[in-house]
Amino acid sequence: MASAATVRIVSWQHEASALRTIRTAVFIQEQQVPEALEWDEFDAVSVHALAFNDAGQPVGTARLIPDGHIGRMAVLKQWRGQGFGGALLQALLQELRQRRQKKAMLNAQTYAMPFYQKFGFNVCSEVFMEAGIPHVKMELLLT
Repeated sequence: MASAATVRIVSWQHEASALRTIRTAVFIQEQQVPEALEWDEFDAVSVHALAFNDAGQPVGTARLIPDGHIGRMAVLKQWRGQGFGGALLQALLQELRQRRQKKAMLNAQTYAMPFYQKFGFNVCSEVFMEAGIPHVKMELLLT
């Protein structure tokens, strides 16, 4: 199903509704992240990736904030394990390479570490809490 993943780079200004819908379902409803922590000043200035299924429905999102950190990676529950997360990550890594960035950085929920390690990310911190969820800092050197 991974070949069915279509990812577009979009702006908050044009796709806020779809981006908000996915992040609300995953972070606020499913993971119980407080709404006040989910929405921040970075949404308007970040590059956003939006993944679509075969029917053209948005099913996943991630963002790249101006300092080069990847974050807010979310795929709707019923679409997980089908390549959408990988397609989102690859799109943002490509964006970083086009910017000639030397490394990609992200804060991963600890359960997602193996996912990011498949793409070459390495853990570079102790476990810390963010929004009540255990995370680690991870990075990938870009060549």
